[in-house]
Amino acid sequence: MHPKIVSERLGHPSIAITLDRSSHLIPGLQAEAADKLATLLFAHP
Repeated sequence: MHPKIVSERLGHPSIAITLDRSSHLIPGLQAEAADKLATLLFAHP
């Protein structure tokens, strides 16, 4: 779900607070981001 929506639902004044407080709850977030970036950078047309 988009961080802006989560932030609004939780009543946080900014997305940064939501991300700072909850990003550790998503296991594999770094690995998923790295995989997506690698696909974008190294995919052959």
